[in-house]
Amino acid sequence: MKVALVYDRVNKFGGAERVMLALHNLFPDAPLFTLVHDPANSKWADAFTVIPTFLNSIPFIRSKHELLAPIAPLAFESFNFDKFDLVISVTSSDAKAVITKPNTMHVCYCLTPTRYFWSGKDDYHKDLKMKLLPKTIKKYLRTVDLLTSKRPDEYIAISNEVKDRISRYYNRDSVVIYPPIDDLFFRTKSTSPQKQKYYLVVSRLVPYKKVDLVIKVFNKRADPLLIIGSGSELARLRKLAKGNITFLENVDDPSLREHYLQAKAVIFPQHEDFGLVPLEAQACGTPVIAFGKGGALETVINGKTGLLFHSQSVASLSQAIEKFEKIVISPQDCKENAGKFSFSSFSKQLTGWISSHMENKDGL
Repeated sequence: MKVALVYDRVNKFGGAERVMLALHNLFPDAPLFTLVHDPANSKWADAFTVIPTFLNSIPFIRSKHELLAPIAPLAFESFNFDKFDLVISVTSSDAKAVITKPNTMHVCYCLTPTRYFWSGKDDYHKDLKMKLLPKTIKKYLRTVDLLTSKRPDEYIAISNEVKDRISRYYNRDSVVIYPPIDDLFFRTKSTSPQKQKYYLVVSRLVPYKKVDLVIKVFNKRADPLLIIGSGSELARLRKLAKGNITFLENVDDPSLREHYLQAKAVIFPQHEDFGLVPLEAQACGTPVIAFGKGGALETVINGKTGLLFHSQSVASLSQAIEKFEKIVISPQDCKENAGKFSFSSFSKQLTGWISSHMENKDGL
């Protein structure tokens, strides 16, 4: 079976890129088709044969993919998948726009329906670039998004939260297959015998991640806070933070694992589609304090592997931290919960689902 992978853009590293690496382990010969490819900022993709669209010939645009939104669907349509039996698009925006013929099955592994048109439109419309975009253009792009949402033969959602969004916005059915966490995070031997006293945030530093909320809380506390990540908000967040808050822009996975192992707890303040960070933390035996909406409801067991807070406010998060300081969370409970999201579980579910659907397609 000849398989092709399609992903929105290859110019950064985060949770979605970990999904791509998991798919590469399952389909090591599958080429990766994408809008733009910035090798300098995507070393993770060195394992793939990456095939970008014609837009990649404009070097400066590789890190400015948001400028390509009006023509990104057209660019994805330029690919030819006639020689492939299966195309898997992994997307939160335009990769689902690829066109396949009836003899090629297109499965969309959906990270979320295009966030800036649907579930996250209120946050994105505060952004200056979105404010300046004419309403007619926004309406056109939403219409295109709805049209291209009809192209996949089948949808797989990364969480029940995303399954509900696919149904609500695209009127499509889907099945949930959770993304896996890297087996590295289950190897819990630490270089230090004891937990440290710091709290930890691991996140891209963009507005909807709400890292500023955590900073505002810890500006009022004496506890040290470590923030691992980079993004458009980095400079603003550094200015906002007091001396007990430390930033690390990028760390490799072994170092990240060590920080998880040493943290008192990981704080996850955003309304996320799924979120691998809470599971990576729990695989290391570290509890999570998470905003009680979205994917966290499916990955954090309230009172057993962490605590959920119910408002993205300083008061609500502060109360959750105070409550956490008074309870005991079992590292073993955290590890057992994370174990449900292993690569072996993901592999078994996804390959089984694909096999049954490919058989059904061939039998038509």
